[in-house]
Amino acid sequence: MKEKEEKAFVIRISRKEFLIKFLIVFFIIFFSFIYFVNIYATTDKSPILVNKFKRAFEKIQEYLILIATPAAGVAICTGLLMRKFSFGDEERVRTAKKLIRGTIIAYALIISTKLILNFILVILK
Repeated sequence: MKEKEEKAFVIRISRKEFLIKFLIVFFIIFFSFIYFVNIYATTDKSPILVNKFKRAFEKIQEYLILIATPAAGVAICTGLLMRKFSFGDEERVRTAKKLIRGTIIAYALIISTKLILNFILVILK
């Protein structure tokens, strides 16, 4: 007797399609958030609200840098050790290079949050 095999429903999507869909959803959510905050900021309490947003964004930036600096250091050291002790395994060398590159890019984005937050504050005014 043949047993029935149940196959899971799997949606296959390429990385390019996923990235495009993710960016579209992200920007829709991001701009709708800015739009609604801007609508709320134009009420009678706008100076207080804008100051609170500015201070909140600065606090978020401080915490991001505080958390990201040691995490980036650990990730880069891990990548360097993986690369050093790969013993010629090309897969591990590639993984280590990706880890180091991704960490540097992510840390650069976190460091540039000051520019991003200033841009958001300009949009909110």
